[in-house]
Amino acid sequence: MSVKRYARANILGLNKQYGTSRSVQVIRKGIDSGLIRFSSQILKEGQRLDTIAGEVYGDAQLYWVIAAASNIGWTMQVPPSTILRIPNLSDVAELIG
Repeated sequence: MSVKRYARANILGLNKQYGTSRSVQVIRKGIDSGLIRFSSQILKEGQRLDTIAGEVYGDAQLYWVIAAASNIGWTMQVPPSTILRIPNLSDVAELIG
């Protein structure tokens, strides 16, 4: 199943559907307010959000969750040294589920 930012998609494997355009705003507010725990990582040369999501979450299609938490608008041009926020998916699921 592909995950599209503006479609309803099962994003967390919890058999629930989320509209991701709304979810992006909720994730950003959750990060800013401290409701979503996260770790930080500095993007290195040659790294991509989808590969990081694959490593951290086991699903590369969740790259947009990292982008939303990190306030990245267009994920195709993220320069090295960008500080990424890698949100806890359980916290994300609580807020958007």
